[in-house]
Amino acid sequence: MSTTETKSRTGEAVSPVAEATTAIAGFVRDLKGFRDEIHTRLQQQEEQLTMLERKSHTTAARPALALSADIEAPHQKAFDAYLRSGDDDALRTLALDGKAMNTAVAADGGYLVDPQTAETVRGVLKGAASIRAIANVVDVEATSYDVLVDHGDVGHGWNTETGNVSEGSTPQIDRITIPLHELSALPKASQRLLDDAAFDLEGWLAGRIADKFARAEAAAFVNGDGIDKPTGFLTHPDVANASWSWGNLGYIATGVSGDFGNADAIVDLVYALGAQYRAAAAFVMNSKTAGAVRKLKDNDGRFLWSDGLAAGEPARLLGYPVLIAEDMPDIAPDARAIAFGDFGAGYTVAERPDLRVLRDPFSAKPHVLFYATKRVGGDVSDFAAIKLLKFSVS
Repeated sequence: MSTTETKSRTGEAVSPVAEATTAIAGFVRDLKGFRDEIHTRLQQQEEQLTMLERKSHTTAARPALALSADIEAPHQKAFDAYLRSGDDDALRTLALDGKAMNTAVAADGGYLVDPQTAETVRGVLKGAASIRAIANVVDVEATSYDVLVDHGDVGHGWNTETGNVSEGSTPQIDRITIPLHELSALPKASQRLLDDAAFDLEGWLAGRIADKFARAEAAAFVNGDGIDKPTGFLTHPDVANASWSWGNLGYIATGVSGDFGNADAIVDLVYALGAQYRAAAAFVMNSKTAGAVRKLKDNDGRFLWSDGLAAGEPARLLGYPVLIAEDMPDIAPDARAIAFGDFGAGYTVAERPDLRVLRDPFSAKPHVLFYATKRVGGDVSDFAAIKLLKFSVS
């Protein structure tokens, strides 16, 4: 056997030519397998593209959204397609921005949160005539929000250089828990109306939901009983301000049952509030009460009420802004028709930052129901920051 020959596994001599032939045959076999795999993948992709093309032909007759919306806000197209026909294919491939409203789309397309719609609703709620406009509003991710309140102060005293320091009192901490409750709205529209591409679907939906939410919230923040809804500040007990204690709202009596008597009662109300709260304080009353208040004059014949100097500025009473909240009671015997205080410190609104919309095309055919839910709570967080004007003798 020559030196150019090698041995096979069986011990037989193998020439270099045969060895090279075997190696080339193996390479050709692997190359053919790779080619077959590439061909199979390309064929699968071609079949998928064909299915998508057929689907686009079947839906070509449906009115399309504007091209500008497709480019600027692709989620609008996906959202409208889902609302009109229940087609959630676009939603499954849409990458939603979680930073906007903590959005999520369920696997079956049941719950849908559209960031632009949710922001529109929140914007309308903030602009509504509600305690929300002047209260402390916080976003929470839990089922409740706790406010810690320091009731007391650290004990102190004057001491001589060599005298003993006596032990003083320590502050007392109280906890106020504000649970979140579910607020819901159920507007509906016909399927034919949803199919009309010229109809402003998102504007209509946001307007309907915002109107219901704003009215329900405004009423609860004033008069809510705390049962499956926020606790209104007028729900808490009231006591004469001279004997005020924590857990109650202090009031100033007008001295006349069901009437002002004179303008001095409003001045007394302002100075019943602590100086630390007056800088950020505001009056709260309804339109009917405001109509009566703006007729009041001081002893020199000057009106206590002054309108805003610029568009959008609130009217002022004794120099403090006035919020018109229609859920405040009218002037009547023993009614607490006017509130004055720093509501940023005195009342806290806690809410979840997400809005959920459930599309239901089955329960009210031929209409489509949109079940919107939002979780919100509210309660007094500082009983010293709000004072009331009570239309009573004492």
